[in-house]
Amino acid sequence: MPRVAYSDEEREQIRERLITTALTMMARQGIQHTTVEQIYQAVGISRTFFYSFFPTKEDLIVETFYFQQPRILAYASSLMEDSNLTWRQGVTRFLHDCCYGEQRGIAVMTVEEQQMLFRRLSPESYRTFREKQACLFGGILERFGIRADRERVALFTNLSLAVMVIRRAIPDTLPMLVPEAADAAVDVQIKATVDCLENMLEPEHETRSV
Repeated sequence: MPRVAYSDEEREQIRERLITTALTMMARQGIQHTTVEQIYQAVGISRTFFYSFFPTKEDLIVETFYFQQPRILAYASSLMEDSNLTWRQGVTRFLHDCCYGEQRGIAVMTVEEQQMLFRRLSPESYRTFREKQACLFGGILERFGIRADRERVALFTNLSLAVMVIRRAIPDTLPMLVPEAADAAVDVQIKATVDCLENMLEPEHETRSV
């Protein structure tokens, strides 16, 4: 006999399981290839019950990205605190691991996924997403020892997302680019981004950059 009622605590646990399950699947197989049915079946609930938590798949996607933000910040902190890594090595590893997010359970959207999501967000949800995005990238800069003013956050956001998106866009979305050189191109873009960030370093962090 199906459950007819759940306590608030049980509902919160199920909601978190939906988010963590979605994050694992989206990081591994991409957002477009992750279906609502896969998620609620993995959690063991019905389709109807799923939609009592998230009215649309887009709502779940947004919550999944919000959920992983503290994890991303914690990972950046751990790399900066690793005495075996120089500043450049830590930042390079962080950017590399975000580009190949499926290897570390980090979900990153493709161009098509971004277009799909932003077309369906309400103006209020869009503003909230942008605010949280700025907080995330600003928080990463601060952990790198860089003052996170608006201009730097905007530049770092574009530089970071550009290399992540291009890595996922070859060859399906950008068929004129050469697939065999995709990884090498990512490495060059990451190095250029790290060079740019190094020029922004606060003085007390400069000694770790070599």
